[in-house]
Amino acid sequence: MSELPLITSEEQWESWLEESRKQPLLLLKHSTQCPISAEAFEAFRAFSGTSQAKSVRMGVVTVIEHRPVSNAIAEQLQVKHESPQALLIKDGKAVWHASHWNVTQESLAQAVAAHT
Repeated sequence: MSELPLITSEEQWESWLEESRKQPLLLLKHSTQCPISAEAFEAFRAFSGTSQAKSVRMGVVTVIEHRPVSNAIAEQLQVKHESPQALLIKDGKAVWHASHWNVTQESLAQAVAAHT
């Protein structure tokens, strides 16, 4: 995957959440001003290029620029907001999440393998 889609509105988020009933969603909540988040974003982008990534739909929410979307995700999934934060969503529920230095290409691969 060359470019990761951005989720920029609550309506778009609702649509993606509903689609997680058909295909799991791997989401990254990313701060464009944080060096830890920059590393997590690179790991997320690297994972998106693997064959394993084809089993999930991947998207990014930039938490500073799209705070209402980030807040809606935390509220609806009942997962405390952190940034960076990766979430694997299946059937409308978070089945896995990790934050900060725990968002690695390896942790993403393990989560997808365990839940898809």
